[in-house]
This record gives sequence, C-alpha cells and structure tokens, in this order.
Amino acid sequence: MPASKPAQSECRFSTRISIRWLPDPPSETTDTIVMSVKDWYLDLRMEKGTGAIDWAIAGRRIVEGQDPLRVSFSHELDSHDAFESVDCGTFVTLPNGDDLETGIMPRPDLPGAPECAYEEVWRELAFRGGPGGEGGFGISWVLESDNENGDGDGEKERGVQVVKTFLGRIWGTYLALRQVQTHARLRDPSGALVVRKSGAGVSARREEWDGGWKERYVVEEGAGSLPSMVNGFTGEARWKVGDKVDVNGTRYIVRAFENLGVDTKL
Repeated sequence: MPASKPAQSECRFSTRISIRWLPDPPSETTDTIVMSVKDWYLDLRMEKGTGAIDWAIAGRRIVEGQDPLRVSFSHELDSHDAFESVDCGTFVTLPNGDDLETGIMPRPDLPGAPECAYEEVWRELAFRGGPGGEGGFGISWVLESDNENGDGDGEKERGVQVVKTFLGRIWGTYLALRQVQTHARLRDPSGALVVRKSGAGVSARREEWDGGWKERYVVEEGAGSLPSMVNGFTGEARWKVGDKVDVNGTRYIVRAFENLGVDTKL
C-alpha cells in the first residue's frame, strides 16, 4: 500500500511517464522504476509487451549543478554494455509537478546505437508501505557486491570475470540486479592504467510488499538465485554506510543507507 514520502527522507522513488527521441513524438512502452538512496541508484525498465528487460543500470548519482538541476549517473552495471557512455541529464520541474529530463545518450534501437537527443518525463512516487505497517519502518539501502579481488594484475593482460550485483530497497519496494562482467586493465592515451568493463545480459528481481513480499518480476537466467526479501536481511536496521555484510554467502558493501524509524536493536 502506498505511503507518503516523509520530508526528512533523502531517497527518491520515481517512474517514467514518457521518452522522446527528438524529433519523434513521446511514447512509453516500459514499466520503469528508479530508486535512489542518497548518492546511489538502481534503475529497472521492463518492456510491457514482452516482459523482457529493456534496460537495467545501477551506480552512483552525482549532482553536477543546481538551477537547473544537472545530474550524472555512473554505470557500474549496464545491460546495454554502455559503460563508457556519458549519462548526464538536466532536470526542470513541469507545472504538474513531473520532472523533464533532457540530454544526449546512445539510442539502442538504431544500428550502432548513435548518441541522440532525448526528453524523458519522470513522476515521483509515494513510498510503498512495508512490513510493520504503513511506512515499512522507513528502511532504505543500496548494496553492491564486493568484487575487490577482481582488480588484480591479471586484468592487465587478459581480463577477469566479475559477477556484479546490486541490491536496493526503499521501504516496501525491492530490486536486485546481477551481471557477469569482464574487467580488463588497459592503458589510456596518456599511458595511465584504467579498468575497461564489458558485460553480458542482466538478471533481475523486483518485489513489492502487499501483506507479504510478492514477486513482480523475476527475469533472465539466474534470476531465481538472486537474494529475495522473503528470506529477509539479518541486521539491516544496524547497517552503516561502508559496512561489509554477508547475504546468502556473498559479501556486499553498504553504499547507501537510511533508517527513519526501525529500532536498531532488531
């Protein structure tokens, strides 16, 4: 059941109303949600017609400027394998309260995915109540799998495979995204070593609280093994940013966290 967003929350939960590739008219063929917990986000866009993933991305949300608001998004996970693309949008508030985002990004439905100008309209959603009644105790977080062992010297020559996973929760809504990536150390034109990423398809899980945690989407190979809120996350009320926590035998880093009401003794 939806609940209002408290004024003190630093989270944002939104859906896309339309996308327009200029000069084409606007349209919307996806069921999209974006959850941002402070400086980190998860974004899952599902095709309404097929139930397949249109785009899945996750990473950091970096405010570059104000008036107008300008935000860049890192792609630590990207189902379009567009890790090197610049993703930066400018946001203005429309008269009805929606946000208009404008910018330039790769257009995946055209050959070669050329960079094109776009307009997206976003609408902020009320937070879904979670366990414990309306408000779901106010717990929100983003976890990223701890893949520090994937940055060894071997990447320089042949690359290594990394299983990158992001988990996110805002009250009664939960997302899990996973991608097998290859990380390789290469030298850029200046001679500095940089890590280049490439990635295969993404598996995804979306769950919502409705008297219990219910699956909305479980898609692509391996999605059934993604962590589920049905099993809970031990000690989540006591997490702090930077903590390393174990989930189903995998170590994660707490990238963002907000607790507006849960007793930390739970």
